[in-house]
Amino acid sequence: MAAITKDMTIGEILRTNPDVAPILMNAGMHCLGCPSAQGESLEEAAMVHGMNVDELMAQIDAL
Repeated sequence: MAAITKDMTIGEILRTNPDVAPILMNAGMHCLGCPSAQGESLEEAAMVHGMNVDELMAQIDAL
């Protein structure tokens, strides 16, 4: 499976590994299918939502 990075868009991440969706949903990113998810990196989305991207990456990497 391809590696997921914080520079990938939410859409790219979900196409790479759909199992990441529950992690993002639990973190409060409920608009996984919205236009922002297709153009916003995980790092940008985390910043907008006031989250620590490294903590999210740790959860994703643990899958």
